[in-house]
Amino acid sequence: MLPVSLDPASRSPQVPRRPSSKGSTELLSHKISSRLVRDNGPRIGPYALGKTLGVGSTGRVKLGTHLETGQKVAIKIIPKESLASSSTESVASDSQTETKVNNKLNEKVEREITIMKLIQHPNVMQLYDVYETDKELYLILEHIEGGELFDYLVSRGRLPENEALDFFQQITFAVDFCHRHLICHRDLKPENLLLSKDMTVKVADFGMASLQVTGKMLETSCGSPHYASPEIIRGIKYDGAPADVWSCGIILFALLTGNLPFDDENIRRLLSKVKVGAYVIPDYVSPDARDLITKMLVVDPEDRISMNAVFQHRWFTAAQPRN
Repeated sequence: MLPVSLDPASRSPQVPRRPSSKGSTELLSHKISSRLVRDNGPRIGPYALGKTLGVGSTGRVKLGTHLETGQKVAIKIIPKESLASSSTESVASDSQTETKVNNKLNEKVEREITIMKLIQHPNVMQLYDVYETDKELYLILEHIEGGELFDYLVSRGRLPENEALDFFQQITFAVDFCHRHLICHRDLKPENLLLSKDMTVKVADFGMASLQVTGKMLETSCGSPHYASPEIIRGIKYDGAPADVWSCGIILFALLTGNLPFDDENIRRLLSKVKVGAYVIPDYVSPDARDLITKMLVVDPEDRISMNAVFQHRWFTAAQPRN
């Protein structure tokens, strides 16, 4: 069974992030009148709003249905007020405050919109469109009915190696596709991996992703402590691709064992374990899978296996990928 650290109630710990500038999504979305959401029943653009699928820290997700085609989508509704900059200067009037709220949208959401519009891959959750009213932002997303890989693991514990390999191949193909387009996810974990009805994995939540220019290192410390690489934990400049490889190694460990390699109720001890790579692989893990994990969870990113080498590893090539 997955450890306490993988309980849904304890998903929130985050490596501190540097404050960053905010931006506007005006050029990324359709600006529409708020009244369109209410006319002829709850709707946004060509989509009728249905039941609530979930509620998160930044907003809620509703089921949407295209009024002409009947296509089902997930509509993420984000109040602009919740995205206003916490460092906004004090202003004199309510109208000025509203302008600040509308123009100072959270960089996390703007980044997610920009990057998701760049990515088209069968294992990446698709962003179809973005709508915007004076008070809310609407992300029209692919509707994925199977839920999180996290919940799948919690209900089943460790997976058979053939099933773990199927999931792992899909995850790494999606991550490699992002890397080849200079995009690093930086928050890979089972909570951000969704499953369709046919068990297709969909990588989601690109809010911490970054475009990394070749030769330039990243600086922002982000992600979840249990999945973040040692170089991110240390707060030094890092290459995003090896950091994602590390996170994929953590996910592989979780798929094969139902546990996390680095876990501790004390956050300081947890981070110390990550920094030195102190973990134990259970004896029931096959030699080939064990070898791949140890190559992915190497503390020094320069010695860590590359994604191309992962694809050539004997455990990875033991079964034909579904794609």
